[in-house]
Amino acid sequence: MVPTAVALSGRSAWKGPFFVAFPNLRQALENNVPITTKARSCTILPNFVGLRFLVHNGKDFVPVTISQDMVGHKLGEFSITKKRFTYRATKNK
Repeated sequence: MVPTAVALSGRSAWKGPFFVAFPNLRQALENNVPITTKARSCTILPNFVGLRFLVHNGKDFVPVTISQDMVGHKLGEFSITKKRFTYRATKNK
């Protein structure tokens, strides 16, 4: 997989990938502490591989561990925002 081709597929090449600078990235690499973020539109870069993120889904923070296959995608793709529908039978019959 070529990370640059995937990262730039939905955006013009001269702009480059969109990402947010995480100030505690170095601390997360050293101590294996998850990075808490609400930046769901941040593109996953190759240097994020192996890091743990807590991505906000609108209600709470979902843990996401970055693997090589996720490079080029957005952080928000891996934290589901919608709850699954479950059918509940009514008791009043």
